[in-house]
Amino acid sequence: MGDTDVTTDPNAPWLIVGLGNPGPEYAMNRHNVGFMVADLLAERIGGSFKRAGKAQAQVIEGRIGPPGPANRRVILAKPMSYMNLSGGPVNALRDFYKVPLAHVVAIHDELDIDYGVLRLKLGGGDNGHNGLKSMTKAMGPDYHRVRFGIGRPPGRMQVADFVLKDFASAERKELGYFVDRASDAVECLVIDGLERAQGTYNS
Repeated sequence: MGDTDVTTDPNAPWLIVGLGNPGPEYAMNRHNVGFMVADLLAERIGGSFKRAGKAQAQVIEGRIGPPGPANRRVILAKPMSYMNLSGGPVNALRDFYKVPLAHVVAIHDELDIDYGVLRLKLGGGDNGHNGLKSMTKAMGPDYHRVRFGIGRPPGRMQVADFVLKDFASAERKELGYFVDRASDAVECLVIDGLERAQGTYNS
């Protein structure tokens, strides 16, 4: 874990991970909002996801940011292992691309934040999120998180049922805007740093 220092080489690549479950039946689930943001970032980069060798993930390599010193090399990834096993594929990609832990970004759904609200942070607990739990077990906790609020389940609905349901029709009306804003937040984090991104997008 010797590479957790946030003062790491600014020219090192970034590994941006959208968390979700593979398969069309999960595509619009609340739990898959990380995949949705990763897909939009892929469109912006102008690439298509490809299987990543032996790692159980799909990846795109590209660059974001303006030409010059703010331009960043990024590896955009979607683990294909199911949410609760995300750590293995992410750590394999981190090793292969030689990404410092402080340059790993996980994009994920967050129950304890209202729908559409973003919170960016470095490190911390997993708050019961199985994708984060798996990543932290594999690598330690000192990676960035872009937390996309989905709110709490209504009434007595179980959390597991809630996160594996599609966004409600009323939520879907704004989903595109919120996914776009989360993608902007990821780009700001990578190009301008956590403090700037928090000041702009932590609403």
